[in-house]
Amino acid sequence: MLAWGRLSASFRDACDNSRMTRPAILCVLAAGLCSVSEAQTFSGKVVGVTDGDTVRVLDTRNGQKRPVKVRLHGIDAPERAQPFGTRSQQFLSKLVFGKTVQVVTKDTDRYGRTVAVLKLGAKNVNVESLRAGMSWWYRRYAQNDQTLVKAEADARRARRGLWSDTKPPVAPWEFRRSQRQ
Repeated sequence: MLAWGRLSASFRDACDNSRMTRPAILCVLAAGLCSVSEAQTFSGKVVGVTDGDTVRVLDTRNGQKRPVKVRLHGIDAPERAQPFGTRSQQFLSKLVFGKTVQVVTKDTDRYGRTVAVLKLGAKNVNVESLRAGMSWWYRRYAQNDQTLVKAEADARRARRGLWSDTKPPVAPWEFRRSQRQ
């Protein structure tokens, strides 16, 4: 079910400034005449890199300047306490920090972060992280994304990044689960 609260604040603001009513906008989205992700694509400068799969992008739409926390869709990077956790963050920082990226919104997670694909020119940043072996394909959230599947498989075969370690790497979701116990 499509809910008004699940749409990004900037998209809701833009809709509120239009002549359409909220129910009408939701009907248009639900009918497939417009997609939520299309409505929420924006460009901005990366002003922070939290870790290997989360950045802050400065959203300047509507004459405002506000940082938006963006979680990269379909990938999961090692936690800081894990091997390659810091390298993953450094890789992402070197790739996007201070640069203007396009944010293609897929969803909003339970923590209120925008879940998106980051584009740097023609490059898909999410895929580049997998290709470099700096993250895992997050099967749970991107089951059918064959581009992500292939990028991780290529990194594993080539033993790049975290796949180069002699000890088998522990997936971040398994690491987080072990930390809670």
